[in-house]
Amino acid sequence: MSQHGCRRFRHELKYAIDPLQHQSLRKKLSAILKPDAHAGPDCRYHIRSLYFDDFKNTALLEKLAGVRHRKKYRIRLYDFDDSFIKLERKAKVDQYVCKESAMLTRADVERIMVGNIEFLADAGDPLLKQFYIDSRCTLLRPVVIVDYYREAYIHPIGNVRITFDTALCTSLGTKSLFSKTVCPIRIIDAPRTILEVKFNDVFPQYIRGLFHDTIRPRSAIGKFVLCRTQQMQHLGDLTN
Repeated sequence: MSQHGCRRFRHELKYAIDPLQHQSLRKKLSAILKPDAHAGPDCRYHIRSLYFDDFKNTALLEKLAGVRHRKKYRIRLYDFDDSFIKLERKAKVDQYVCKESAMLTRADVERIMVGNIEFLADAGDPLLKQFYIDSRCTLLRPVVIVDYYREAYIHPIGNVRITFDTALCTSLGTKSLFSKTVCPIRIIDAPRTILEVKFNDVFPQYIRGLFHDTIRPRSAIGKFVLCRTQQMQHLGDLTN
């Protein structure tokens, strides 16, 4: 067990790729990897995450500074299905990442959104209880919605998961997590496609060999940072 409570840390490599690279890699990967079972007919699914930060913007500033040990909380929703909502804590230790999660109801989320978190003080799940403690100690509050579509491929050896994220956007506010029209701001500085390669201890060579040099160099792309900084720029423009 690590200092963050994570039981298993994974590698997570990120790359910015163009549409031609996306299409080429998709064809190669689909020949030997299985698509995510939760994807729709177009092999994609929608992800919306609500991220939290304190009043010092610690999560944002630590990411920008490349702090080696850091963490952040988010609430995640898939395809606007409010019957399956997760609170996640994502921890980064050097080059390794770990995610922990706990289930929430829509009613839970709506209470958290307005700052009513007292019900989490006696939660049976340790992550929910830690979120309550961290919220009280550092005054966490919801700051930004991150919205995009994901195409994912998986392989059992090494627990490999390769994803393509597109159509990244955000909103000026954070009040309508469940609305389908809440994210009108496209992230203009984001690459057309963000490729993420995740695996445990082993990344099979016959999968690694599909990439060659087409996805180098690695990037420190953070969808949270891209959305948060553009949101802050828009809000600044409105208040100036």
